[in-house]
Amino acid sequence: MQLPKVIGHRGAAASAPENTLESFRRAALLGAGGIELDAKLAADGTVIVMHDDRLDRTTSGKGPVRDASYRTIAALDAGRWFGARWAGARVPTLRAALDEALRLGLFLNIEIKPCPGRDRETAAAIVALLHKHWPAGRPLPLLSSFSVASLEAARDLAPELPRGLLVWNDPEAWRREAGRLGLRTLHCARQYLPSDLRAVRAAGLGLAIYTVNSRAEASRLLRAGADSIITDRPDTVLAA
Repeated sequence: MQLPKVIGHRGAAASAPENTLESFRRAALLGAGGIELDAKLAADGTVIVMHDDRLDRTTSGKGPVRDASYRTIAALDAGRWFGARWAGARVPTLRAALDEALRLGLFLNIEIKPCPGRDRETAAAIVALLHKHWPAGRPLPLLSSFSVASLEAARDLAPELPRGLLVWNDPEAWRREAGRLGLRTLHCARQYLPSDLRAVRAAGLGLAIYTVNSRAEASRLLRAGADSIITDRPDTVLAA
């Protein structure tokens, strides 16, 4: 799969509040070819863009995401925690994020980030949204996840949508899962890399490495065989 060399992590998370439309616009302004975002379910089944299972860190709210309706979440401030200039930023729905990525012409990597126990349900809701709203003829979004159950559900419901496995400290997991899950990409932490990066590519998988914010490290990883760098700082990494 052809991945952009530089994908903005949660938009441009070093310079704008993560997983907001403002962050996605910032990533485009800084030259990223694509964005990565996190998608999960609010209590009412609305697919929202948020990383954490709780509201506390990145919004003015408190408590578990799974217990809050989108009406409640939409009223929260998702920018002030990052800086006063971002006050008033909101938690977007995935539908709004799709529209923004299309408008900006960005490759879209949707990480399925389920609240505990909602792995298959979350994947199904994301797939349904894409089937309904993603326009024909545009490059399909990439669905990635740490959750094997979410990827299994996505495979069964939408085999045409490309899927990627996120791994942390088990970088060789792709050898077990690639065929069964029908993977197109592998996403590895910079701290834990496969023993042979080029073997991943030789197996037909695109290789993305997260979260790399150093120009020197990005350059080294691209030379070693990475296809894509996922970064909080797209402008810094682009210099590589």
